[in-house]
Amino acid sequence: MTEKFKIISLSVDHLGFNESLDRVMEFALKKKSSYICFANVHMTIEAYKDKSFLEKVNNADLVLADGKPIAFACKLLHHKKQERISGMDFTPCILEKANEKNLSVFIYGSTAGVIAAMNEKITLNFPRIHFAGAISPPFTTLTADEIKNDIEKINRSGAHLVFVALGCPKQEKWMAESSDKINAVLLGIGGALPVVAGIQKRAPKWMQNMALEWFYRLIQQPGRLFTRYFYTNSYFIFLLVSDWIKSLFRK
Repeated sequence: MTEKFKIISLSVDHLGFNESLDRVMEFALKKKSSYICFANVHMTIEAYKDKSFLEKVNNADLVLADGKPIAFACKLLHHKKQERISGMDFTPCILEKANEKNLSVFIYGSTAGVIAAMNEKITLNFPRIHFAGAISPPFTTLTADEIKNDIEKINRSGAHLVFVALGCPKQEKWMAESSDKINAVLLGIGGALPVVAGIQKRAPKWMQNMALEWFYRLIQQPGRLFTRYFYTNSYFIFLLVSDWIKSLFRK
């Protein structure tokens, strides 16, 4: 069993980047019904506010430290180093592994433009991967029949890996509710897909190293992200400091 770190309320797996890749590939080769969450500040706060969502994330086969603040929180609260395992870094690496093993991938979510760009990238850079298909579901709530049809299409495709890009918390809820019916690994990579596909630019390396990647995205989409980042980042800092102070008194 992997050691887990409690961060606010999430249970984050204490794994290195390469260990995480190996674990996901092990699931993929067996076509194990499983789902992987990439935990960042937004997900942590959503889980803290919503106990039902918290349960769905904590029941994932792996909860990886996507954000730099999550990796820092592991060090602060548990005094152990934790590598950052971001969806943006993980996705191209798992594609390389899938290419080596001739695996099939499927995309669930995102837009037609991103899916087309991702298909082209896979064809050019990972020629031994079979692009098994894609579904870009509507933003409206799906009926039970629509969900069932999507699951059947994914299973018929023979996919080993399914990149789920519905955004948090929608993608984690869908994965938790659908995973046991799908014979593949579901990876909730959300906003990583447009970056990996080459549609959006990623923050410079120095901003990534200083945990400022969120600020770069804020500059790109201020209208959509300002309120979310201001609220979630402030709330995360408050909760983290509170837990840290409590840990000092427990010593």
